[in-house]
Amino acid sequence: MNRRDSLKAIGLGTISTGLLLGGCKPGEKTDTAATGEKAGAVPGRQAYEVERENKLKDEKYFDDHEMATITVLADIIIPKDAHSGSASDAKVPEFIEFIVKDIPSHKLPMRGGLKWLDMYCLNHYGNTFIKCSSSQQTELLDQIAYPYKAKAEMQQGVNFFNRMRDLTASGFWSSEMGTKDIGYAGNAPNKWTGVPADVLKQYGMENVKI
Repeated sequence: MNRRDSLKAIGLGTISTGLLLGGCKPGEKTDTAATGEKAGAVPGRQAYEVERENKLKDEKYFDDHEMATITVLADIIIPKDAHSGSASDAKVPEFIEFIVKDIPSHKLPMRGGLKWLDMYCLNHYGNTFIKCSSSQQTELLDQIAYPYKAKAEMQQGVNFFNRMRDLTASGFWSSEMGTKDIGYAGNAPNKWTGVPADVLKQYGMENVKI
């Protein structure tokens, strides 16, 4: 299993069933939470649910620098490849902005982790994380991305990166791009093309014309 497959397993394991199924109906625009578009009345949703979602979308939690850092991190975790776009292409940063407002217990750990990241980079490289070179970013992330190998003094960074990785995987594989990435086609009607040739042959009916 490669790194992308591992993250895919994390994403599918952490997103809620409702979120996944809600984002997988064929032909339906997915994940308005991630796009920032206002939710409208749809069958099965109560008016107060729509009102709450739209209220959360009107609020802003992360500042521009924090969003830029989240974007860089998300694209390092899930970069663009030959199969699909990157995390930011799937609007994962917007998903994370929404989810921390929807589940406030994410707020302080995320903000504190972003601050820890910048302080570490300022102390060791003289720049904030997003202004560090790619090699410097990788050097730091290698120290916090593997919990069982990380040094004790890096634990805060490990905790933050675990959360960031989980949210990135959840956001990506609950998006329209992510569901296509896993090959989920949704519920689609079958097309009857007749009895398979091997079955007809089994019963000696391969020459029967209908």
